[in-house]
Amino acid sequence: MTVRNLNYLCAPRSVALIGAGTRPGSVGATVRKNLLEGGFKGSISLVNPKYTEIEGHRCYASVSDLPEVPDLAVLATPPSTIVGLIEELGAKGTRAAIALAAGLGEQKKAMIAAAQPHCLRILGPNCIGLMSPNIGLNASFAHRAPVAGDLAFVSQSGALVTAVIDWAAGRGIGFSHVVSLGEMADVDLGDMLDFLATDPRTRAILLYIEAVTHAPKFISAARRAARMKPVVVVKTGRHAGGAHAALSHTGALAGSDAAYNAAFRRSGLLRVKTLDELFAAAETLSRVPRLHGERLAILTNGGGAGVLATDEFQDWNGTLASFGVDTIEALDRVLPPTWSHGNPVDIIGDAGTKRYSDALEALLHDHDSDAILILHCPTATVSAIDAGKAVVDTVTANRALVADKPVMTCWLGDGAVQEARSLFEANKIPTFDSTSSAITGLMQLVDHARSQDELMQTPRIAAGDHAYDEKSACREIRRILDSGRTVASALEAKTILAAYGIPTDKAVLVPDPAGVRSVAADILKTNDACVIKIASPDISHKSDAGGVRLNLESATAAEQAAIDMLAKIKAKLPEAHIDGFTVEPMIKRPDAFETIVGMSVDQTFGPMLLFGAGGVAVEVLRDSVLALPPLDMRLARQMIDGTRISRLLKGYRDHPPADMDAISDTLVRISDLIVAHPEIRELDINPLLADKDGVIAIDARMKLADESVSPRLPLAIRPYPAELAREVSIDSIGEVLIRPIRPEDEPAYAKFFSEISEDDVRLRFFTGRRAFPHAFLAALTQIDYAREMAFVAIDEATQELIGGSRLVLEPDLRRGEFGILVRSDLHGRGLGWQLMSALLNYAQHEGVEEITGLVNVSNTHMLDMATDLGFETRTFEGDASVREVVWHPAASAAAPPAIGAVKKQSEKADS
Repeated sequence: MTVRNLNYLCAPRSVALIGAGTRPGSVGATVRKNLLEGGFKGSISLVNPKYTEIEGHRCYASVSDLPEVPDLAVLATPPSTIVGLIEELGAKGTRAAIALAAGLGEQKKAMIAAAQPHCLRILGPNCIGLMSPNIGLNASFAHRAPVAGDLAFVSQSGALVTAVIDWAAGRGIGFSHVVSLGEMADVDLGDMLDFLATDPRTRAILLYIEAVTHAPKFISAARRAARMKPVVVVKTGRHAGGAHAALSHTGALAGSDAAYNAAFRRSGLLRVKTLDELFAAAETLSRVPRLHGERLAILTNGGGAGVLATDEFQDWNGTLASFGVDTIEALDRVLPPTWSHGNPVDIIGDAGTKRYSDALEALLHDHDSDAILILHCPTATVSAIDAGKAVVDTVTANRALVADKPVMTCWLGDGAVQEARSLFEANKIPTFDSTSSAITGLMQLVDHARSQDELMQTPRIAAGDHAYDEKSACREIRRILDSGRTVASALEAKTILAAYGIPTDKAVLVPDPAGVRSVAADILKTNDACVIKIASPDISHKSDAGGVRLNLESATAAEQAAIDMLAKIKAKLPEAHIDGFTVEPMIKRPDAFETIVGMSVDQTFGPMLLFGAGGVAVEVLRDSVLALPPLDMRLARQMIDGTRISRLLKGYRDHPPADMDAISDTLVRISDLIVAHPEIRELDINPLLADKDGVIAIDARMKLADESVSPRLPLAIRPYPAELAREVSIDSIGEVLIRPIRPEDEPAYAKFFSEISEDDVRLRFFTGRRAFPHAFLAALTQIDYAREMAFVAIDEATQELIGGSRLVLEPDLRRGEFGILVRSDLHGRGLGWQLMSALLNYAQHEGVEEITGLVNVSNTHMLDMATDLGFETRTFEGDASVREVVWHPAASAAAPPAIGAVKKQSEKADS
């Protein structure tokens, strides 16, 4: 996870082409031509021992003959030469290389081993290269160069790179970078996302993905990038040939593509299904500023086209603008009496250019819409180009309004409208050739805005106290594994679930029908009916095998049902080992819905959670959603809302709504169970009954494996590091809990900032502002624990947040910048020392090599504390009022005090 030296790859000052050629159509000749004719302002050196000169350009015999060290080397040479060239380039000081050749096979490992000692980054192998049009760099064998712009396109397919370049060139759409990743031996999707996230020349990122490698790295980079700019992805392989055999319903429902959907959604990426949709996204992203809302106004000269666009828009759950009185009156003044008097605005088929201009002007001034789509159907009353000119003139005259309310066009037809489309492209107005592509392009912007809003929502604290009996769950799991089994019985699975506070029915295991009769008699003393189920490690889906009988109202009936069940199963599955029967009360909750909660391990993203409609028809209904753990209450509710059954769970007619908080709480508890116990490989709770009174797990199955023998794939998202929490006692404050920050801390953070003096805020944030917007606070509290850490101090007596420290790491996780803030009335108590100690201990444990911070020169207390903690103080270039403090774990005289150690130096102030 590093962007180290990627600047040499994407923005080099000098380039060397190794294997420059002359034969027309060869890779060496094509790359040479592209490099020399691209307008690159840096130096370009050619290397090939066969030539001393190629078309007037000097050609060197070897890398060692180059007069200067190239920032970037492009290798257009056979696979057998790559490792040796990388060794030579690294020793010379080159920091980036593009390996174009395919067929390296096992040599890839040797290539990476040769590059690593020199931190030489490699793009490829088996790629077509890289293009950075803004600096005139075309280090590829693509057939044409892309136009300069602010979209980045990163692709695992070289063929798609050339197709997108060709399409975009015809539309005037430009790129900041076009990157063909190839086999990703070194530079991969995560690296490029990290680099492009902070690239000032890139406003949006387009991805073509065939498969993700290093899922935790990709997810972490994607979450960071998506918070900073739109990221649109098209992923191939949406349909698997079939589900692999799985113990659980969850395993059968959780196909690989569904896992990708879950990963993209959790990361804030916008997924599109086809290249057409990717092109529509490119059209809107390249021309439209960020939407300020999603209410659409449609202007059309054809009623049918307007209705078609409206239907397609509402298929996407879009919101049509509802015009106020002022807008209706403005349109009445400029349109004939027969206009539609609503949205879509039908200006009638005989509309001339003035009618287009006047109606568009009125909609631009409307306060109840956020975007405008203009449709034109060819007519004899006005030419397509004249109507287009009217739109362009109106947009040009109202640029300030268009900046906040984008205008998109859709001129329907073919030959008659081509000139108008070219006019729109020349004036940077999004244009589409069909209503469906126009609506798709708009809704991609809307979906991105929605996903960003979801990312910034503050989760509520879970309904329960979540005091789990983790030790009991561990003991039960260990007992099952020690017995030589990998499948827990329903009774054992429920025991583990109960340890995590998940309500279950009370089941009893008996060995034979006589035992069924005895237990059933006891159950029926307090219940109307009972249920018996076969207990066998060889029978996963009991209902399918005839191993479940419901509504047994007498002990005799229960015994006879067990006898019949045993005979039937022995005949049907003679090899199955039978442990006996479970007998449990018949849970009668007539208004309850059958849902399923489960978990399986995806081969790319690791553990995945599932929620959906349950019962015996679960695989027929196929109404389920996957999500990456860990979950909080907000993410759990999003899972529920992503299913069709959620509409039933909200209640209908006289059917009361289910307790959605109880369902969400159960999902959070299951998430915590999965995070804490890597031995769990599959889990089904089916059904989990849900009604207005809560939830109860009726049946459960669980598959286990010994983690020491067969480690589970890691979580794609690093979970909350609860193990870092410590309690400390601080003089004149009392007991203080210092723990990692949680998203739920946002309200406490807002109150905390209101109690900080303007001077303290200025010293920390270099601004006197004390009230911060939700987006800022969300970014502070919703962190990625894989690359950032923040500790908060909580007063145990008042439960108020009284201080915080933060370390933001660079993508390579080796260096980071810290910050610290303590409530203004608590300076000088040692709280700041404790918060910094927590941060430095964490950094040492994670292997961080350097921590820096910027401190105002007037903040003498902070500078003194930094010195005491082993920081070195330096002047900060460019600002005499700031000092940079730097901490190196290896160079520090002593490790920082343990977080539990009390610093009793009241003279030390905190800020």
